Amino acid sequence: MSSETTLLGRWGEAQVAEYLHKKGYRLIASGYRCRMGEIDLIARKGPYLAFVEVKLRRDARFATAREQVTAAKQRKILVTAEHFLSQHPEMGEYRCRFDV
Repeated sequence: MSSETTLLGRWGEAQVAEYLHKKGYRLIASGYRCRMGEIDLIARKGPYLAFVEVKLRRDARFATAREQVTAAKQRKILVTAEHFLSQHPEMGEYRCRFDV
């Protein structure tokens, strides 16, 4: 991945984090990594804990962001979320959701 792509991805994540903040979410983690994978953002609001995958596209004609999260990527995010929850048992009281 080029440094330009990395910077663009971080910019996109910051934009989504700001959007979530304005919607009343509290950011729990950004760029959470473990040996199983990575989750871009983890945020909570009310009874929900949202695991957020950020996909930035310059042109939607290629594919929508949602289409870029394959079944394999979804499994990886799920396993990574389970790891996060095992490391943060206090978060187990929240209802989990997965957003793109």
